[in-house]
Amino acid sequence: MGREIAPIVCKITDDERGLKEFESKVHASGKENDIMLQFPTVYIHNWKDKEDFEVYIGESNNIIQRTKQHYSNQADPDKWQYQLTTHNSTLYIIGHEHFNKSLTLDIENRLMLYMMSVDHVRKIHNLRGNPQNKYYPANELDSIFRKVWKKLRKYNKELFPVESEIKDSAVFKASPLHKLTQEQENIKEIIIQKIFDSLYTGKKNQLIFVEGEAGTGKTVLNSSTFYEIFIRAEEKAEKGDNSIHCCMMVNHDEQITIYTQIVQKLGLTEKYNAVVCKPTTFINKHTKTDRVNVAFIDEAHLLLTQGKQSYRGENQLQDIIDRADVTVAMFDENQVLTTDQYWESDILEKFKEQARKSNNLFELTNQLRMRAPEDIIDWIDNFTKNQQINQIPNNQGKYELRIFKNPEALELAIKDKAADDNHKLSRLIATYDWAYNNKDTKKRISKYWEVSIGKWHKPWNRELKKAPELKKDKALKSLSWAEQPQTIDEVGSTFTIQGFDLNYAGVILGPSVKYRNGKVVFDPSEKNYKRMTQNRTLSNGKKMKFGETLTKHEVRVLMTRGVEGLYIYACDKELRDALITAYRREKI
Repeated sequence: MGREIAPIVCKITDDERGLKEFESKVHASGKENDIMLQFPTVYIHNWKDKEDFEVYIGESNNIIQRTKQHYSNQADPDKWQYQLTTHNSTLYIIGHEHFNKSLTLDIENRLMLYMMSVDHVRKIHNLRGNPQNKYYPANELDSIFRKVWKKLRKYNKELFPVESEIKDSAVFKASPLHKLTQEQENIKEIIIQKIFDSLYTGKKNQLIFVEGEAGTGKTVLNSSTFYEIFIRAEEKAEKGDNSIHCCMMVNHDEQITIYTQIVQKLGLTEKYNAVVCKPTTFINKHTKTDRVNVAFIDEAHLLLTQGKQSYRGENQLQDIIDRADVTVAMFDENQVLTTDQYWESDILEKFKEQARKSNNLFELTNQLRMRAPEDIIDWIDNFTKNQQINQIPNNQGKYELRIFKNPEALELAIKDKAADDNHKLSRLIATYDWAYNNKDTKKRISKYWEVSIGKWHKPWNRELKKAPELKKDKALKSLSWAEQPQTIDEVGSTFTIQGFDLNYAGVILGPSVKYRNGKVVFDPSEKNYKRMTQNRTLSNGKKMKFGETLTKHEVRVLMTRGVEGLYIYACDKELRDALITAYRREKI
C-alpha cells in the first residue's frame, strides 16, 4: 500500500498583510510551496457576526491572485467582501498534492453542503456548486475530505463540528447542495427547461407532477430545482431578462422550519424574494391575477382536498395551479394520512393526466434513504402493502431489522444507539393510537399526553418542550423534532417525523395494527385521531371512511424512517408472536 498523503490546511488573517505573510512563509517551505502556490487549492473566507458565522467557499488555480481579486471588492457594501473589512475575518487555505480542477470543485461543493448545515453558520455567500462526474482521482474524494475536515476542526470546532452531527441535521438532508443521482439530475434538467419554456411562451397553469415513494429523494430534488431556478433566473436577469418569483410550500410545520432555514442561509429571501409558506397561506395571499411564476410543493400528498378551518376551497392543488404559471408537485399517494387529504382516484388521475399530456409526469424509483438490501425493502413492502409477514432476512448488510418482546427493551435499544454520536438521531415513534389533544388538556390523566403500554409510558411528541426551562430555549425552535435532545424521552408520530430521517427507528405498532388469520390487519377503531377515522364526503355526495387505508399508510411512513435500522414492538399479542416467529433469533 502507498503512503497516506495528508492535506495541508493553513489558517491566516484575512487581509493583505495576512496574505503576504502566508506567501512568504510558503515560498520558503520547499514542497509546500508547490502544493499551495502551484497546484489548485480550496479556500474558506469566514467571519463571525455576533453568535454566528458567514462564509464564502471557493477554489482557485492561483490562490494569491484570487484572494487579491476578492480584496479589490471590499469597498462595495453590496458585496460579501465588504464584510471582511468590518469583522475579524480569517481565511483557510487547503492544498493537497493530488488536487486537480475536478477534485477541488468537489471538495468545494462538499464544504458548501456541510457548512450550510452547521448550526452556527448563518449564511453562505456562494451561488450554486459545480459537482463533477468521473475523473481521476475521484475515488480519493471521501478520504481526502475527511482528512481536510479533521484538520479544520483543530482550528475551530464551532465552525467545523463532527461530521455525524452535520449529516444527522434536517437541513443537511433537505439541502439543495447535494450531488444528485443521475435519475434526479435528468428529471431536474427537464423540469427547469419546461419551467423556462412555459415562462417565455406565456403558458399559464402548467403542472409538473413527480411521483416517488418514501426515501426516493423527492425533497432533495425539489429543493435543488427550487434553488437552481433562482440562480439561472439571476443569470438571465443580468442579460436583461425579467426576474422570477417562486414560492416553496409544504403542509408540514417541521418542514416549513427547515425550508425557512435553507432559504435564509443561502440568502434567497433577501436577494431573490424567495418565499416559504404553507399552502393555505399561499392561496389566501394570491389570486388568479396576482400570481407567481413557479410554485414548488413538497409532500403534495399532504395538500387538503376539502375545506378545513382557514381553507375554504375544495382542492389545494387546483387552487395553487390557478395561482401560478408553473406548479411543481412532489407526490406519494402512500403517505396520505388524513381524510381531508384523501385523494379520490379519478380526481388524482385527472391531475396526472393533465401533467402526462404535456410530458410533465415523472417518477423517482431509486431508494436513497434506507441502507437496506432489497430483501429487507421487500419485507417492509409485504408488511405494509400486502399485509403479509414473511421470514425476516438473516443477512441484512449495513441495515438492522429487529423485533422486541416488550417496549422497555425497545426503548433501551434505541437509547443505546442514540448514545453513540454516529447514531444519535435514533428515536421511538408510534402509530396514533393514544390520546393527544393539545387544546383540551383537561382530559389528560397525567402530566403529559402519553403513549402507555402496561406499566411502561412515555410522553407524546412535543410534550416535554412545554416544560418552563425548554419553552425559553430559542435554539430548539430551529430544530426538527428528532434533533431536539429531550425527544429521546418522547414518542414521535407521523406528524413530527414524516419527511425526515432517523438513524434507527424504534417503531411501536399500537393496537390498530393486528394479526388475524395469517394476515396483518389495520383496525381504525383503535385510532385516537379523528382526522384519520371520520367520514369523508366524496365528490358524488357519498360519505365513506378510509381509516384502514390511512392506517396502512401511517405504518409505512413509520417503517421507512430509519436509515440504518428498524426496531419493532407490536402491542397486539398475535402480531408480536408472528413477528418473533419471523425473526427467529435466539435472543430478542
